[in-house]
Amino acid sequence: MKKPLLLLTILFCVSLNAQNQPVVLKDSIFPLDEVIIKGNTILGNKFVAKNRTGAAYFLSKEELAQFDYVDINRALNKIPGINFFEEDGFGLRPNISIRGTSPERSSKIAIMEDGVLISPAPYSASSAYYFPSIARMEALEVLKGSSQIQYGPYTSGGAINFVSTGIPDSFEGKVRSIYGSFHTGQLHTSIGDSFENFGYSLEYLNFNSNGFKTLGNNLNTGFDINEISSKIRYKTSEDAKIKQVVELKFHHYDEVSNETYLGLTTADFEKAPYMRYSGSEKDKMDAEQIQYVLTHEINFTENFKITSNFYHNEFKRNWYKLDDVVFDGSSQKISEILSNPAQYAGHIAVVKGELDSEIALKVKANNRKYLSKGAQTKIDYHWYGKNNSFHDLEIGFRFHYDEEDRFQWEDTYAITNGFMSLETYGEKGAQGNRISSANTFASYVMYKYKFNGLTISPGIRYENIKLSRDDFGKSNPLRSLNDVSSRENKVSVLIPGIGFNYTFNNKLSVFSGIHKGFSPPGNSVGQKPEESVNLEAGIRFSLDTFNAELIAYQNDYSNLLGNDLAATGGLGELDPFNAGEALVNGLEMLITTDLMENGDIKIPFSISYTLTNAKFLTDFGSTQDIWGEVNNGDRIPYIPKHRLNTAISIQTNKFEFHLNSNYNGKFSTTANGSVEIPAYFILDASMIYKLRSNLKLKTKFLNLLDEGYAVSRAPAGLRPGHPFGVYAGFELNF
Repeated sequence: MKKPLLLLTILFCVSLNAQNQPVVLKDSIFPLDEVIIKGNTILGNKFVAKNRTGAAYFLSKEELAQFDYVDINRALNKIPGINFFEEDGFGLRPNISIRGTSPERSSKIAIMEDGVLISPAPYSASSAYYFPSIARMEALEVLKGSSQIQYGPYTSGGAINFVSTGIPDSFEGKVRSIYGSFHTGQLHTSIGDSFENFGYSLEYLNFNSNGFKTLGNNLNTGFDINEISSKIRYKTSEDAKIKQVVELKFHHYDEVSNETYLGLTTADFEKAPYMRYSGSEKDKMDAEQIQYVLTHEINFTENFKITSNFYHNEFKRNWYKLDDVVFDGSSQKISEILSNPAQYAGHIAVVKGELDSEIALKVKANNRKYLSKGAQTKIDYHWYGKNNSFHDLEIGFRFHYDEEDRFQWEDTYAITNGFMSLETYGEKGAQGNRISSANTFASYVMYKYKFNGLTISPGIRYENIKLSRDDFGKSNPLRSLNDVSSRENKVSVLIPGIGFNYTFNNKLSVFSGIHKGFSPPGNSVGQKPEESVNLEAGIRFSLDTFNAELIAYQNDYSNLLGNDLAATGGLGELDPFNAGEALVNGLEMLITTDLMENGDIKIPFSISYTLTNAKFLTDFGSTQDIWGEVNNGDRIPYIPKHRLNTAISIQTNKFEFHLNSNYNGKFSTTANGSVEIPAYFILDASMIYKLRSNLKLKTKFLNLLDEGYAVSRAPAGLRPGHPFGVYAGFELNF
């Protein structure tokens, strides 16, 4: 399907003309009047981000286009305060940490698309096995600090909002096609138009690869992802007394990826980091996501606006993957045998295919369905007071329901001459047969006062959460209500915060804030939520094209929560557990400038640095491989102390060259620090040539120095980062 679609799209587009590009506000610090932005954004542009009372970053459409990244990890590299560990080398399942939050499956940050929570079940099962594709976004917004209490429920670290391709103001479209190493292809097409009262957009994205890992008999280790998005909009006439906009959004995502939890032993990684063991032959993820969002915006006056979203998200996936290995009558988890290869030498030989065995491999069908739906409303009223002071009052509330439905089983396989064959089918539901759900109500009030150079933003959030679980048992596939074990947990919490910003002139400003960090608990009766006291203080400086920002922060946890994830070596029950006190503090630095700027050439440069100290303050034990036995003073695993990114470009009217380097410091993979991932340095480059005003030729190089590096030991064993890859293609705008 992909090649015919590409050819048809090109033939349709080639005769059409390019459209004018939008005007982009430059970065600056300036005592401006409030900028009222679209309802699907947090910030809207860099200009607003630079004038917040807390830390914020806006990754623009132009920045995203420099590399056309499909890997969210690489796109986030230049933003300070963010850490992550990779898993598959393509960014399909990110593990993101903001200001030291636990990175596992990005479960401790608020992830949104167009201002709507997008994780499959953000309250009842927050681990994000679905993540929006950065390739179809026109902007990325990251918010940290006190003002993030608008975007709960996760307020300890920060919020990420993906801004999807919007409906254009006039007729325009795009075709982008890229192909390269490992038979990796990307096709992205979009078209849209607006009329007086009606507008629409239609978008298609395909991302596929054969994968860079090798498996016996040249089996495919890659993936194929297809996405379709559409938007239709109706708005009242410009002369209407009360202006209204209604927009309907539809998005469909499907994925088939031959991805595994099974990594490599240290010895094997050193010899052949891109190999895969024979025991992962059958591992495959099948996933599908559907989203509907109805947005209504009503502008009573220029000062008074109400925006409402009604959303319905469905996600289902079956990750069929090796879970246990049997040798000599002993069944062991793959995380256990990869952590202790000498102790489990027989198990390792079986999983490598070096030893034939009949009932040797247990492959679990991690079959789950998710539902997330709700309604949210934001009321904004702003006015000018005495002495030209500015006031803005924002009130929001959200009714939300989500659930995770587990119906899992486990099949057994023999392995002969390195190839797997089915021995027995497992009983449906025997490896998980339950529904976890959450009914929630959230509301907040934010007030902003601006007078001369001073801005004060106090606010408070309220979360009322009821978490439930109905377990039908492992021998009840028909889910008879006579054999149900239920439990319920309730929590209500107030989350206050306040931020300050003082602008001395258009060159210098300082800001600070304090707010309560919060993450919901699990559904175990009486379990307490994660709570912290979060402080930040920063300074912003701007002179001509030079912009600098330095921020210090501290998150003091009274009750840190961990999640029991199979992805991090746990049992996979997803039950949070109390980890006691913890302290995270650090520094964030961002400098941007133009080394040269005249009519013919521009050389922008940026450098960002993140220092993160993240330590436990309590002794405890867990079933998590990455935590295990924890002692007071141990570092929180998978969070490097240092991360540094630099980016430089050379831009002319016809040609662009971009170079991006990223240094990721070493980090421990266990709390006691006994096992580490070494530091690594990655260099990416891209070139863009404007063949015509509406046609660009693009080339990019990932891991230009061909650095062989490990990215994690989770879920089980060492995993490599993306090797050297070269990709080329074109972008046609019309």
